[in-house]
Amino acid sequence: MEHSENHHAGLTHLCWLKSTYSGNQGDCVEVARPASGVAVRDSTALAGPVLTFAATAWQSFIGEIQADSLAD
Repeated sequence: MEHSENHHAGLTHLCWLKSTYSGNQGDCVEVARPASGVAVRDSTALAGPVLTFAATAWQSFIGEIQADSLAD
């Protein structure tokens, strides 16, 4: 899965979302949808690094999670 890491280069305008399954402890990941695919960041380090994934790579990752293929 290809991804890149950057520090908010052009990502400040995004609407970041946290899963409704997240607890209230604040230690979660957030995702956003830039035109290039999907961005992921640590909710406790909002000014920290951001991982970006191509939409196809993210879809493959989600598909593996849904199929429970990552358990091994």
